[in-house]
Amino acid sequence: MRIVAGDFGGRRLKAVPGMQTRPTTDKVKEAVFNIIGPYFDGGQSLDLFAGSGGLSIEAVSRGIDRAVLIDRQYQAIKTIKDNISVTKAPDRFEVIKGDAQRVLDRLAAQAERFDLVFLDPPYAKQQIVKDIQRCDQLRLLNPGCRIICETDTQANLPTELPGFEQIRVQDYGITVITIYQKLETGAD
Repeated sequence: MRIVAGDFGGRRLKAVPGMQTRPTTDKVKEAVFNIIGPYFDGGQSLDLFAGSGGLSIEAVSRGIDRAVLIDRQYQAIKTIKDNISVTKAPDRFEVIKGDAQRVLDRLAAQAERFDLVFLDPPYAKQQIVKDIQRCDQLRLLNPGCRIICETDTQANLPTELPGFEQIRVQDYGITVITIYQKLETGAD
């Protein structure tokens, strides 16, 4: 695994040891960023099930100002911190060990707002639609926020999601990427 492009492009990343996480392949990561970017002019990203942190590190490498990475697994947090150290820009990342749902409440209390959200939960525990709705209810998403969902082929995420537009579904073998964008409403 490596950082594909941007300020930190080419630097190698570690995978989380063991079988509890599956890192996003470089091929899928590059395809995702070609769809949503490929580069950004600032903003904040949120990664609810960060694993190795590769998606968020890639986003910061490509211009996101700050990334918040959440994972509940000790080995994942250790790997994320090791991977962030290769960027030499630790101040652009916040790593939080904890349950995603509890951390969302804390972020809402801090009035955090995000422009990019990565949802790549363990396949057996996918509740992506609920996670998107919860982020929206807690007002964590800026208008136009893009949500990148990485699932297996069994997930079948909905085309219609109130308050969001599905802008792309792409199949990469056993991995499916679904991208939603928060509609620009006057209610925010």
